Amino acid sequence: MINNITKWLDETAKKYPDNTAIVDGERSVTFWELRYKALCLAEAIVEKGLFKEPIAVMMPKSMDVIVCFLGVAYSGNFYSVIDTEMPPARQQKIMETLEPRLIITTLTEDKTGDADTYQYDYETMELSCEEKVIEQRERTCDADLLYVLFTSGSTGIPKGVTITHQSVMDYIDWVEETFDIRESDSFGNQAPFYFDNSILDIYTSIKTGAAMYIIPQILFSQPVSLLNYLKENGITTIFWVPSALIVVANLRALKKVELAQTLKRVLFCGEVMPNKQLNMWRKSIPDGIFANLYGPTEITDACTYYIVDREFEDSEPLPIGKAARNTDILVLNENNCLVGEGETGELCVRGTSISRGYYNNQEKTKEVFVQNPLNNKYIEYIYRTGDLVKYNEYGELLYVSRKDFQIKHMGHRIELGEIETLVSGMDEIEHCCCIYDNVRNKIILFVMGAAVQEDIVAYLKNNLPYYMVPSKIIQMSKLPMTANGKIDRKKLQESI
Repeated sequence: MINNITKWLDETAKKYPDNTAIVDGERSVTFWELRYKALCLAEAIVEKGLFKEPIAVMMPKSMDVIVCFLGVAYSGNFYSVIDTEMPPARQQKIMETLEPRLIITTLTEDKTGDADTYQYDYETMELSCEEKVIEQRERTCDADLLYVLFTSGSTGIPKGVTITHQSVMDYIDWVEETFDIRESDSFGNQAPFYFDNSILDIYTSIKTGAAMYIIPQILFSQPVSLLNYLKENGITTIFWVPSALIVVANLRALKKVELAQTLKRVLFCGEVMPNKQLNMWRKSIPDGIFANLYGPTEITDACTYYIVDREFEDSEPLPIGKAARNTDILVLNENNCLVGEGETGELCVRGTSISRGYYNNQEKTKEVFVQNPLNNKYIEYIYRTGDLVKYNEYGELLYVSRKDFQIKHMGHRIELGEIETLVSGMDEIEHCCCIYDNVRNKIILFVMGAAVQEDIVAYLKNNLPYYMVPSKIIQMSKLPMTANGKIDRKKLQESI
């Protein structure tokens, strides 16, 4: 029985010991080497007497971070990766919530305070007794935590999302089967390791024997070089945030680099993918599989998916599809009843993918991890995502907006996402974002691109009721982005 994620690595290292597991710049590691180094680290952790404890990993993105994830898992503990670039005050808030028993780091500057630290050194680690590690691992079960990922909190205190081995194993089993991932495949990793999108890259690779290439971050600002990297390394699969795909499409890099012979799968998740830029990708790779995955960190990365199987107009919304395997989606209205035909409601999730709640924060946990209102017979928790969705004529889910993005303006309920979808389909619009000025009661549209303001206004008036037309349009050379590659709505809100 597979009750710990590292048993996948045991099997893969046995089947494909010399296959490349991770490529990181000029460095690479085979599956046998990856397993050995993870066991070395695990042994050092076991010797410290730690079991089922939080361990922080604080080092820049590299293959060493993945060694640490696996070493912590082998030792029967759980990890939480700390972004080394985030402000010290935020790091401190995370540490106060997590209270790690150990911090693994490569940093020479002490950012760990008084916590016990382990100075990670890939080259010098050696294994003396594998049996000691395996014996401790066998004391774990699949309901134990694998990791805690911290997301932003409305109160300013980051929330630590807890995810078990079982949740990740169910998710990756589904990914492998749905997208037919094999040992001959290779992933081009974009997501930071503190972002849940990276879970798919890391653990699908470990499960299947596929290689994972950590793409140098600088290439994401050099689209032609980025695509050449994919081509030269024979990358077959990418799972990126839409913003990264949008930049490549907008700068016409797809016309300069031929990827149709190598890139088989283009998966995306994290925010809305406009069909205008997706259509450019689909035209460039006509035989590729394109899939829109949806889901917050609280449900192990993704809970619904849509494999693009028909043509879409540039201004149409792209479905988020249907529930992933072993996951159930409930769309509830304000009365906690299933929505009727054409009705918009909140997307709620049940199944093994659901987080065990927020680490060391029972109050926040109780707000969104709640009893299923459709079941009064036994305890059954669902996660309320805060996302509004509806079903289309095909029975597919359509993302409408965040509940936070639904506004009341001039007496009307308005979904800002509807405005964004419409504007994204315009010629000469590269990217856009809509926010609401609660002080002045105005809808504000931020756009990137060469479109003339008068044309944008005319287009909006021709396609929207008067009360949905933005009061102000602000053109920008570049929209601010978060570290995860999403539009930074908070910065835009602060700028008005």
